[in-house]
Amino acid sequence: MADRFRVTLAQLNPVVGDIPGNAAKARAAWEQGREAGADMVALPEMFITGYNCRDLIMKPAFHTAAMEAVKELAAQCADGPTLAIGAPWTEGTGLYNAYLICRGGKIATAVLKHNLPNELVFDEVRIFDSGPLGGPYSVGNTRVGSPICEDAWHPEVPETLAETGAEFLIVPNGSPYYRNKFEVRLNMMVARVVETGLPLIYLNMVGGQDDQVFDGGSFGLNPGGALAFQMPVFDEGIAHVDLTRTDDGWRIETGEIVAHPDPWEQDYRVMVDALRDYMGKSGFRKVLLGMSGGVDSALVATIATDALGPENVRCVMLPSEYTSADSLEDAEAAAKLLGVHYDYVPITKGRDAITETLAPHFDGMEPGLAEENIQSRLRGLLLMAMSNKFGEMLLTTGNKSEVAVGYATIYGDMAGGYNPIKDLYKTRVFETCRWRNANHRPWMMGPEGAVIPERIISKPPSAELRPDQKDSDSLPDYPELDALLDILVDQDGSIADCVAAGFDREVAQKVEKLIYISEYKRFQSAPGARLTKRAFWLDRRYPIVNRWRDPS
Repeated sequence: MADRFRVTLAQLNPVVGDIPGNAAKARAAWEQGREAGADMVALPEMFITGYNCRDLIMKPAFHTAAMEAVKELAAQCADGPTLAIGAPWTEGTGLYNAYLICRGGKIATAVLKHNLPNELVFDEVRIFDSGPLGGPYSVGNTRVGSPICEDAWHPEVPETLAETGAEFLIVPNGSPYYRNKFEVRLNMMVARVVETGLPLIYLNMVGGQDDQVFDGGSFGLNPGGALAFQMPVFDEGIAHVDLTRTDDGWRIETGEIVAHPDPWEQDYRVMVDALRDYMGKSGFRKVLLGMSGGVDSALVATIATDALGPENVRCVMLPSEYTSADSLEDAEAAAKLLGVHYDYVPITKGRDAITETLAPHFDGMEPGLAEENIQSRLRGLLLMAMSNKFGEMLLTTGNKSEVAVGYATIYGDMAGGYNPIKDLYKTRVFETCRWRNANHRPWMMGPEGAVIPERIISKPPSAELRPDQKDSDSLPDYPELDALLDILVDQDGSIADCVAAGFDREVAQKVEKLIYISEYKRFQSAPGARLTKRAFWLDRRYPIVNRWRDPS
């Protein structure tokens, strides 16, 4: 009986729908495992299709192509280590989230996911059938159990595997990031190790898909919960992990424990990786954005530069007579510090032409919000024209505070294909700017040093659509607004909760009303990087038409 077992972990970045490309990545990982003398090469959950596929996985032609690709992989990988890969699988009329164990040129075992997540960004109950509680599979003379992602967040599957002879657990995951999630995962896996008494290897994928970023951070735990190794977050990597048989069963040999960065750096990395993969996987190379001289557009420009390189970023200042001299100077200064292309496109003549066209219809009416929004919508039109002409994807720059209360113009500054800061409250925007000015990492493609002028961070925020306008004219100051939004959105709290936290009831009711009446805007808004468990899109799904207001 062998006393050592080597598993090669492939913490990789698949592309949804690129079945041949994902298969090639799996084959390359398997070859590395074979060269390293591995007994088994493991890839993450649903790797062959990419994840999260949502309804695409239900398309018969798609899941059939994925299964055929795994069968072909199995044939190609007949001479060497066992290959384990996540894929869709059909049995009878059922469609399953499966972990396919390939050995001897064929699929030897199909492990079927039992617990299907149906919360946050996941809708697996709608897509997949639930598999039965099953037992371990054999790799040589060793019996391995593989609870698939959610199956390891509940005790029954790991306990069943332990009771039916599993000697250790390998957990394949497609687990996306939210702030401080690693600690949640680690605590869950420690609980499974304590309950089963078995070593556990947690394998997660990396990379961006739509709003989600999979953050890797694969790790191993020995009985008792001791951390045996820990891979980096966000980076692709291949790790050869050895287990040794002892009198008390298998133990993972101690390996490198890579320290994870703090939450500020992780959030920033998510915004950069989300944009980089959204662009790369959808076929875009260059972006443009409106550069107002404000903090939001400065941060988005910085994220874009770090994601794509300064040569692939165009910033456009579109001033009116309400644009301050400070904003003009600050926008150009930030663009120069980043080294990006900078264009100056005044909107006055276009706005005057639109105003003149509408004058007969608006005659006798006082100028107001409609006239202010003409400016924003004209900027959106001009930016979209440049996007079409140059083949550059337009980024939108609204932070989570503005997205929450509708402080943005639909078909205006909301126009665009992606929003890197969509899940970042305004107060965190300021701090993120300060963090980036003080920090630089190898994965950033932008320049080192302070790239966002201090005046941009410190001046009062303004949309500059009328004389002397400040955001605080229409909204509570951002520290108060963001604290209320945290209660009402992130915590799903009530008006009574806001009052109990020390906020004025009328202010809380006003903010709640703004959240609800802005739902139609969010429904039409660009996707953006998910940083929390209550991001606007899949995490929080509210009706557009809604008369309910919290009476508490």
